[in-house]
Amino acid sequence: MRNCTFILFIFTLQALIIQEGKTQTTPKYSNEFLAIGVGARAFAMGNSVVSTTENITAVYWNPAGLTALENPINIGLMHSEYFSGLAQYDFGALAFKTDEANAFAVSFIRFGVDNIPNTLELIDQDGNIRFDRIQSFSVADYAITFSYAKRLTVEGLAVGGNLKIIRRIGGSFASAWGFGIDLAAQYHWKQWHFALMARDITTTYNAWSFNTEELTSVFTLTGNAIPENSSEITLPRFVFGAAREFKLSPKFGLLAEANLDATTDGKRNVLIKSNLLSIDPHMGVEVHYQNMVFLRAGINNLQKEYDSGEHTTLQPNIGLGFRYKKLCIDYALTNVGNVSIAGYSHVFSISIALDKNQININKP
Repeated sequence: MRNCTFILFIFTLQALIIQEGKTQTTPKYSNEFLAIGVGARAFAMGNSVVSTTENITAVYWNPAGLTALENPINIGLMHSEYFSGLAQYDFGALAFKTDEANAFAVSFIRFGVDNIPNTLELIDQDGNIRFDRIQSFSVADYAITFSYAKRLTVEGLAVGGNLKIIRRIGGSFASAWGFGIDLAAQYHWKQWHFALMARDITTTYNAWSFNTEELTSVFTLTGNAIPENSSEITLPRFVFGAAREFKLSPKFGLLAEANLDATTDGKRNVLIKSNLLSIDPHMGVEVHYQNMVFLRAGINNLQKEYDSGEHTTLQPNIGLGFRYKKLCIDYALTNVGNVSIAGYSHVFSISIALDKNQININKP
């Protein structure tokens, strides 16, 4: 499996080389690791949370939601695995609410495959297979995000933004630095919630550099072009959200939310598509008991398939949540029914809220 991953990595390099002679490219799915999402609640609801996210995961889904944090210090963590544990996905965040109207946060995302065998030196100059010459490397994507949110004087309206620093590494063969900005807003009116999240609003640029010394001999032997340093552009993505709360009884409540993701990098295999915009709808529901126990479900990844006649496929998701005082634990079973090649994924996330005096060790 790891040898296959190494081959896939080489093909990824070749995909970048196809753009030889151009200084900038706008491929689909650039920085796509930042489109996966964070938090088990969001996964369970089909990633339909931009209007109602009001916890630590707002740093990703909608930074304007940070103004709804109830405590001055908030910590969030998540870990999940993809492709039968081959790829690791981790998220961590720390948020500070300085007053009723302002909040700051910093978050970290890593998506990577580790311990990939490097077989470039497997055969020595005499044609002998030397397993002792095999080394390992990692292919990993990192993102550090600095967030700010402010509640405006207009009742129910909050705005926020992210500054993203991206680092992508392909062993010692290739690496990139990237920078981008997100802008967002939330508006609450009675039982209604509305939101707009503009990702990569200024476009996000990744500057790639390649260590050609390690690749020259193999690429020349196999007839491949030597990669050149280049830039990669991630075009804006807009997420529109609307949600409504329903009171089912004095102890039970229901929340329903629908989102539309509009991408600007060309036609994608989504429900609504064109050369200018592709629009991907998804939705989720959450039933709660006294805001303590939560049952969630959602659908996303609606696509048209033509293998046995035209039909629409979708990805269902389910999950649970438990909140007690300042501790919240969430679970999601995503990709139920093996709709995509990724298989089942069990996702857990945890968030903890703290008061300032709880971390002041000098205070009696």
